[in-house]
Amino acid sequence: MIVLGIETSCDETGVAVYDSERGLLADCLFSQVDIHASYGGVVPELASRDHVRKTLPLIMEALDKASISKTDLDGIAYTAGPGLVGALLVGASIGRSLGMGLGIPTLGVHHMEGHLLAPMLEAEPPQFPFVALLVSGGHTQLVKVEAIGQYELLGESLDDAAGEAFDKVGKMLGLPYPGGPRVAALAENGREGAFDFPRPMVNRPGLDFSFSGLKTFVRNTIADQQDGGGNIDSQTAADIARAFEDAVVSTFVIKCRRALQQTGLRTLIIAGGVSANLRLREGLQGLVDQLDSRLYYAQPRYCTDNGAMIAYAGCKRLQAGQRDDLEIIVMPRWPLDTLQTPG
Repeated sequence: MIVLGIETSCDETGVAVYDSERGLLADCLFSQVDIHASYGGVVPELASRDHVRKTLPLIMEALDKASISKTDLDGIAYTAGPGLVGALLVGASIGRSLGMGLGIPTLGVHHMEGHLLAPMLEAEPPQFPFVALLVSGGHTQLVKVEAIGQYELLGESLDDAAGEAFDKVGKMLGLPYPGGPRVAALAENGREGAFDFPRPMVNRPGLDFSFSGLKTFVRNTIADQQDGGGNIDSQTAADIARAFEDAVVSTFVIKCRRALQQTGLRTLIIAGGVSANLRLREGLQGLVDQLDSRLYYAQPRYCTDNGAMIAYAGCKRLQAGQRDDLEIIVMPRWPLDTLQTPG
């Protein structure tokens, strides 16, 4: 089955072609970072308008890279949520219209299910069941995964998602948008132990997260280190970035240890934009080595938003017989654990 995947949930337009027999045939992506940089964050109206401009050209590019025509497609998958409603409607409208014109089935895919299944695109994919740590700009969740569609939410952030906290700390440090990857880059020059930041909620039972208090701690530390002109030197900024990153990674390691022990599972995957963070990967690799378990993650380009993950997730569900009806529905909020097993 050959499926076209369309991702337009936020500020990246992703289009890919996935073949159930041959794997990923093409993957095209356009990032809107430069469009939103001057505003310090994503402007929903600008995001939607750019998706309108970029989606159709990217579809044609993806089909060309895959060396197929649109009549070779057997189905179309698009992100139906969660995300920005205007951006979601662009991908949904284009995907549904193209599917109706070609007479092939279409399906709205859950954005976070796409992230969760992204490691399946690798040469050695994980096997069910496993524990998944989903970490992105909008979500931080620990999920027990028995199979596609069989998800049990173990814990989630009660306030800021980890990616959001990274971006806000970047803004506090005066780093350009997007702040998250720049905080990680700055932390590479930081000295371990120069600052000691709290590990939020690790002394409480359970698997939920909270990063708002850590964010406030960072803000207060920056204020304490500023000179009379409100500036801090570059080494201090790097040390603060390192201490923040270490606190987040340590928190994830502690919670993932609990999740693996609680479920009795020995496979852990990390997915979402923050899963590309090298220090997080190193920390979790150390954890699974201690527990005689295994860690899986996608290559960096499939950690952030992309069409490949949507094409893959959509293909699995379309193969099981799932189809959209005539109504176009997108869901800016859509709990992952409300999904059903396909078929």
